[in-house]
Amino acid sequence: MQNIRELFTQKLDWDTILNTLINKTLAIIIIVAIMMIAIKISVKAINNFVERQSKLKISLDDRKASTIGEILKSVVRYTVYFFGITSMLTVLFGPINIAFASIGGVAIGFGAQNLVKDVINGFFIIFEDQFAVGDYVNIGDKGGIVESIGLRLTKLKDFSGDCHVIPNGNITVITNHSRNDMRVLVEVDVAYEEDVDNVIETLNGVCEDFGKKNENMVEGPKVIGVTNLKDSGVTIRVCGKALSMTQWECEVKLRKEIKKALDRDGIEIPYPKRMIYNTSNNDK
Repeated sequence: MQNIRELFTQKLDWDTILNTLINKTLAIIIIVAIMMIAIKISVKAINNFVERQSKLKISLDDRKASTIGEILKSVVRYTVYFFGITSMLTVLFGPINIAFASIGGVAIGFGAQNLVKDVINGFFIIFEDQFAVGDYVNIGDKGGIVESIGLRLTKLKDFSGDCHVIPNGNITVITNHSRNDMRVLVEVDVAYEEDVDNVIETLNGVCEDFGKKNENMVEGPKVIGVTNLKDSGVTIRVCGKALSMTQWECEVKLRKEIKKALDRDGIEIPYPKRMIYNTSNNDK
């Protein structure tokens, strides 16, 4: 009982406690400031590296330089966060002993399985060059332009403007649409009353001019021929190959030129028609 009374009657050294709190708070603020400065300087240096590579175009192309830049930024952030958090824990709780480190290591090991999986899969994506920043890809049921590739996450931006954040550990099937030339496909419907050979000749002229004027076209375009006989008209297919990510623009421009050529030569494009027969007996 005497020891308990002495414990409650013992005066706390508030000056020491206050000084300790102030010192630890200042130390944490300094650590956070150093972390922010280190990340800012590193990101700026990485951006300068990417810009130099893009201008020189000697060792790396734009997409690979951007991809390496995003990866380096991710590595820098994780490294700074790790050492910064470790330093703050040391300031708050003192040097971490072996027993505490072992318990913490086991807990982190169980909790960080997905993180390790993401990082390992991220390394495989990077070193195997499966896709790069700026590529148009499909990952599972998500598709879009690769905005960034990190050690843990990959970000896609689809054509609606939505951003999809995908953990690298969940990436199993990838379809990359940006590694080869892409197909340009335009199908033209003309009325049954038109001479098919005359229509194909007109389309051949359009394709020849379009292939010469459009620098994004790699092959063709050329007329494949009649591919379908519909209820109201004949379908003629035009195909070619364009540089990756330019195929949609080429298709839009090619359709416009085909429409102008058909109008110029008086070739009718089919449209819904309705014929009404009067079978009533008007002779009385």
